[in-house]
Amino acid sequence: MAELKTVARPYAKAAFDVARENNQVVEWDSMLSVFALSANDKKFSQALANPSFSAEEKAGALADVCSEVSTTEGKAFLLTLAENNRLSLLPAISALFNEFRLNSEKAVDVVVTSAFPLTTEQENTLAVSLGKKLDRTIKLSSETDASLIGGVVIRTGDLIIDGSVRGKLAKLAEAINS
Repeated sequence: MAELKTVARPYAKAAFDVARENNQVVEWDSMLSVFALSANDKKFSQALANPSFSAEEKAGALADVCSEVSTTEGKAFLLTLAENNRLSLLPAISALFNEFRLNSEKAVDVVVTSAFPLTTEQENTLAVSLGKKLDRTIKLSSETDASLIGGVVIRTGDLIIDGSVRGKLAKLAEAINS
């Protein structure tokens, strides 16, 4: 996965730079998401990987499938990816582009996993607290995972804060075993 991100990063950065120059960051983010979803489709991804199709045919097919969101620059971007055999990177490019967008907006997506559903008040309190700590606007989503036993796990990008009972027990077991 790290290698995928490494290869995808220059493409995502180039797309972000073009989108920012043209004041179309939100549109590009949406377009890349649709491209990524289409490229992830099992049958469509098999067709995109088929060497009997030319780069132009692959890029054109993907642009046609996504014609409602596809722009001229987006089609050129797809062609560049197809010529370099990088269409399979679209999901990673889309995710990185979204990170660049959120970073430029001083916003961050945060996923909070808890053993029990959080109340709206708890989510708001957590979002405000994290916003102050990270100096960002927080876009919070929450999940439940009963295996955590108690507490929460907070994930954003590369930052993971494990305040779960399961995590603390795992650390204790590791300390005992070493």
